[in-house]
Amino acid sequence: MNVLVYLIPISLLLGALGLAAFFWTLKSEQYDDPDGDGQRILSDRWDEEPPEE
Repeated sequence: MNVLVYLIPISLLLGALGLAAFFWTLKSEQYDDPDGDGQRILSDRWDEEPPEE
């Protein structure tokens, strides 16, 4: 039963770290265009050469 004194704070810390990582990904706009990514993976437009900038 004494092990719960260690496990509960560790699990809360890991949960908070996961939540902070999720909010960081939202802030860095990594989920901006999920539909476009799904369409681009099906296209063979850039298979032979990299995109021009």
